Amino acid sequence: MELAETVTFGGGLLDRAANLREDESALSAALSQGDANVLALWQGKPLMQERAGGLVLTWLENTHPALRDAGPDRLFLGLMDGNPIFAADISNWRPDEVDQEALGSFLDTSQQAHPLIGSKARFQEIRLAMTQLTTREAEIAATAKAMLAWHSSHRFCAKCGTPSDFSHAGWHRSCPGCGTQHFPRTDPVVIMLITHGNDVLLGRSPHWPEGMYSLLAGFVEPGETLEAAVRREVLEEANIKVGPVEYLSSQPWPYPMSLMFGCRGEAQSREITIDPVEIEDALWISREEAAKALDGRHPTILPARKGSIAQFLLQHWVADRLK
Repeated sequence: MELAETVTFGGGLLDRAANLREDESALSAALSQGDANVLALWQGKPLMQERAGGLVLTWLENTHPALRDAGPDRLFLGLMDGNPIFAADISNWRPDEVDQEALGSFLDTSQQAHPLIGSKARFQEIRLAMTQLTTREAEIAATAKAMLAWHSSHRFCAKCGTPSDFSHAGWHRSCPGCGTQHFPRTDPVVIMLITHGNDVLLGRSPHWPEGMYSLLAGFVEPGETLEAAVRREVLEEANIKVGPVEYLSSQPWPYPMSLMFGCRGEAQSREITIDPVEIEDALWISREEAAKALDGRHPTILPARKGSIAQFLLQHWVADRLK
């Protein structure tokens, strides 16, 4: 697919500078220079502020008092314009007021302002901000969110149970007990544009906003190819057999640490029988109906959120650009 890397979080514009991850002296020097090069995240939300009709990431100096809640660890993200950049998790900070119901929900519109940072910069959910960031900053935010989520959920050695250490500038966790090295986890997920003639198959999860439909998706199992995962998931969720499958595009999806593999498949039947444990509903809609949904003109169907690979694939299918 010619436009594959134009998907949100794609493009690979971040220089990850993996060769510097073991250069502790160089990274320590970069943190001590007083440059604003640390991105703070709270509960998975990066610090951002409005600028020129969009959003930009907000960078802090490593000595900023708000970073005291992060502890000593700094995740080295790479180089931006030749300068080292880092991320820090300040989730130990407790705002005075938090909407617990909104926090972590599918549509978390709440924002948090740190009293030591100022009112212009706020912690915001990437789901709502991803299309307002530049391509590079969206990739930076996604990388920081996914990596810090991994550190938060993998604090103990899976082999011996000893608390593991932050190492290699945050790209490993090392066990001081048995010496095992642990590496960042990425969960592979297939998301499927399943077509039958001029129609596409959509489904919805019960916790989504009313009327929202998207492409079917599911995790790839161990020992399984992407193509096999596509066929299995569609059969499990909608009882539809799929024939030929082709890969189209991928998208890092930091919720919390997935990689979405966008695929196209041809359905061999149309009759739908859903698995109510997996999805709430599934239906076929025509290319013309999909175009209306994407434009916000469909009377009953809301499309997948902007910035998602589901909407990306649907837009290109509607425009006949899946080549």
